[in-house]
Amino acid sequence: MSFVTILKQADIFYELSNTQLELVASICTDKNYQAGELVFEENTPGSELCIIADGEVEIQVNPATLGKKDEEAGSYTIATLRRGQSFGEVSLVDEGLRSASARAGNAETHLLAIPRGKLMLLCDTYPQLGYRLMRNLAADLAMKIRHTDLQVREVLTWAPRK
Repeated sequence: MSFVTILKQADIFYELSNTQLELVASICTDKNYQAGELVFEENTPGSELCIIADGEVEIQVNPATLGKKDEEAGSYTIATLRRGQSFGEVSLVDEGLRSASARAGNAETHLLAIPRGKLMLLCDTYPQLGYRLMRNLAADLAMKIRHTDLQVREVLTWAPRK
């Protein structure tokens, strides 16, 4: 499957022309992971956006960041992402540390990685591409924040009161 075909499946590239998709595809690299393999770790610098071409990726947080002291608790999966979905966009936008870890959810997980520097150069060089991409990225992040808000509300609603 070509990079352009994979990018067409991703919501953050909605309404980009074939030419714009080809420009983005030209800066992509593909990466493959096996089940359980770490894509990146929470609290590490991030410099690329990832698109899932095939397989799934679990977004996980360290229990210590949730206030749990039990070392045996393991990582908490906050989302499972599949083909066409993106991740890594938070550190792409703010150049900060990764807010969560990403781990391949099954064998043969195939990702497209898009480096921040090259993507920002494309956005600066082609403002219409940049506008559409940033609009779509904002919509995607808003949807993810709303989903996380619902999870927090569920925990607050059903957690035992002390």
